[in-house]
Amino acid sequence: MAVLGPVVMAALSIAVLLWVMAQVRRNAEVNGWSAEVQRKIIHVATGLYAICLPILFAEDWPVYLLLGLTVVAMAAMRLPALRSSGASAALHSVDRQSYGDFLLAAAVALVFLLSHRDPLLYVLPLAVLTLGDAAAALAGSAYGKRFFAVEDGHKSLEGSAVLFLVTVILSMTCLLLLSEIPRVNVVILAFLIATFSTLVEADSWRGFDNLFLPLAVLIILREHATGSTMDLAILFTTYLCALVLFHAAARQFGMTNHVARVYLAAIFLLLSVTATQNVVFCVLMLLLHLVAERKAPSASAHPELDAVTTLAVLSFGWLAAGNATGFNALDAFGACLAGVCMGLAMLAMSGESVRLRMAVFLGLGLAMPPLWIWLMGFNPPEKHWIPRAGWIMAANVGLVGLATLSRPAAFGRHRMTRIGALAVLAPAFAYATYAATFEGGLP
Repeated sequence: MAVLGPVVMAALSIAVLLWVMAQVRRNAEVNGWSAEVQRKIIHVATGLYAICLPILFAEDWPVYLLLGLTVVAMAAMRLPALRSSGASAALHSVDRQSYGDFLLAAAVALVFLLSHRDPLLYVLPLAVLTLGDAAAALAGSAYGKRFFAVEDGHKSLEGSAVLFLVTVILSMTCLLLLSEIPRVNVVILAFLIATFSTLVEADSWRGFDNLFLPLAVLIILREHATGSTMDLAILFTTYLCALVLFHAAARQFGMTNHVARVYLAAIFLLLSVTATQNVVFCVLMLLLHLVAERKAPSASAHPELDAVTTLAVLSFGWLAAGNATGFNALDAFGACLAGVCMGLAMLAMSGESVRLRMAVFLGLGLAMPPLWIWLMGFNPPEKHWIPRAGWIMAANVGLVGLATLSRPAAFGRHRMTRIGALAVLAPAFAYATYAATFEGGLP
């Protein structure tokens, strides 16, 4: 019975979700609601229910079961036979490519995992996503008159302004009710979260705001909520100055202002969650991607955004793996990044002579493992790292390097997805092996 109850509750939750979607579609046909209004009603309903999950389920596994069933249901509703009817029509009636339904489930799972049921860390990120994002979309649709370009169309300044105001209110409310943070810090944190959230939502694409927005809020809270007033003020000022600097330097690197803001957001979040030495390979990856696109352009319409997406998926994925297993995943993350860096370098050199390509391949292959080990030496010695991390990185660099060196044409389309998937294989196998073998920490 202890197992049956949560399973039945999860199944009933899916049934209620489908019923709500069907009711939204039925009312939309009667009242003439737009596709965006339908999606946002469902977005708010599912988001508010997700906020209640820690209360409804005393154990963690039913939550993950429910989210897994949700993903299955969302995938089924994308099938051609179901896509244009009933509940599916309410969700997929907008005329743009979006993975928002899947990313919303992934975001809830990651926020639930990383928050460890802390009310502030769980509620505020999902509240901003649920209420702030919906308010921005509806305000922009109804009142938007000043627009700016993004990857898959345009967004309105009016919508962004509404998101900013709603996020400030939500942040102050949650910080005051769910924490003991001093009032001055509450104000600074609220405006920092609102500013960063507004830019993340404005610059996201294909529904990725459903993932990036709540995780960005969670990371800021987890890493900076206990900071001093001076530290928070310096952090906020530094971010605003960096935003101006990135805008000024964007054209020098062949980037649009949109891409520059996305790169800044990625680097800011990485520096928030880990030490500077652990971000070196992340920055190297972004730089090598810019070089590779100049030397050997891919077939992607927005390659820079694909690079940030790959970096985000790897970062959040290994962060979640470390939290779930209790084994530090930083070395596995570094091995992935080294593989991606090598792949991008080989693609950038695809037009050069075989001798030069081999020289770069050997040079990077020999340099990156000792560089990573040297950088990791700046981390606290009590940290447990994967044994023989340098050899794992060397093997991964060799695997990805040889694949991109021998068959560069295979990485012309979906470049970052393919390189990222290839680069994660060896580190994931090594990490899973060590996590399954050792108990109580790595030797």
